[in-house]
Amino acid sequence: MKKLSAACMILGLSLFAGGCSNDQIDDHIISLQDKISDVTASDSTEQEDQEPSTEERVYMDELSGTLQDFSGNQLILNTDNAAYVFNVSNATLECEGGMITGDEISIIYEGQLSGTDTSSVHVLKVVDEFHKKNKLKKHTAHGQVISLTSNTITIKNKKGKTATYPITGTKQYYQSGIKAGDWVYLTFKGEFPDTSDDSSASLNASHMKVLSISDLKDLQIPDPTPTPAPDVTQTPEEIANREKQFLATIQGVNLNILQILPAGSDTTFNLDMSAIPAYFKGGIAPGSHVNVTYIGDLQTDPLESVRIIAVTGEDPDTIDNKHISFTVTGTIIGSTANTITLQTDDGAIDTFRTENAQDLTEGSMEYGDYVVITFHPSKSKSSNIYTAVKIQYP
Repeated sequence: MKKLSAACMILGLSLFAGGCSNDQIDDHIISLQDKISDVTASDSTEQEDQEPSTEERVYMDELSGTLQDFSGNQLILNTDNAAYVFNVSNATLECEGGMITGDEISIIYEGQLSGTDTSSVHVLKVVDEFHKKNKLKKHTAHGQVISLTSNTITIKNKKGKTATYPITGTKQYYQSGIKAGDWVYLTFKGEFPDTSDDSSASLNASHMKVLSISDLKDLQIPDPTPTPAPDVTQTPEEIANREKQFLATIQGVNLNILQILPAGSDTTFNLDMSAIPAYFKGGIAPGSHVNVTYIGDLQTDPLESVRIIAVTGEDPDTIDNKHISFTVTGTIIGSTANTITLQTDDGAIDTFRTENAQDLTEGSMEYGDYVVITFHPSKSKSSNIYTAVKIQYP
């Protein structure tokens, strides 16, 4: 306004002192109008620069700690001073090892915490703590087998405590077979939550990552028996005792009983693994295949009459996504921006990465839906978040 007043005064003085003609006065007025426009625009710009922005400021922050529990869409983070419960249903889970109890992680979020109240923040992602003080170590548990299913194993240790571990996709080798009461070694990563105190009869192992299970402390897989060359002369007894194999599809497992469907058959067979070597590199998943080694003649004798001497699961490392057939079935209990979590039929809590999965549900999945997930064991060897290949309704 000061600039505008000065311009008007200058024009008035020039007109008064100069004795200008009408045409000259018109020219002066037009010139003044141009200057007034320039001054007004300049003042407007300066005012805009000086006025504070009315846009709401977004706060972003990070909180680090150790993972205590994870439900599929919610997690509990322990820090040195407190415990926080975060809703992660819209976040991406990006931890290399998955969601393993005791792992050091960071929560990246928008908004501001109020003490331990997290209701006003929006979690963007969950990542590994950049400066981990304690990296997860491998542990070995030794115990007697109480139960064994496709996705869980329950053992009792020497102190009498029981623990049920998730074993989806876990490598397993039982040199002398497997049955209730057998002692096995579990190699796993993770720490038991603080809630598992000494007075409890059981330990919470639901979010560990089990790497291997065996009746051998030092797991070593023997080389397969070589097949005799066809030109080698064999006696009738050697021919009768020659090892043969047939292919079958796993239907399920309950302790020592492996339920299989032999290729070309429509009848399920219960294979007893209590006294034969059994090796499953990618776990005992329904839909995956096994080679059953036997002695006998299936062309003349029923399957129940031949002598089964070993069972070997297929190697997922040699199978691409198109041909993989390892499956998990269960109910959706939670989800995030890039995962879904199932309560499996046998009680495990399994989380699956879904970014590149083929979704045959047409995106209609909801909490409580019962689904079948095809997954690839080789892509989650060190993580307890499995890689989904296909999601569908049964």
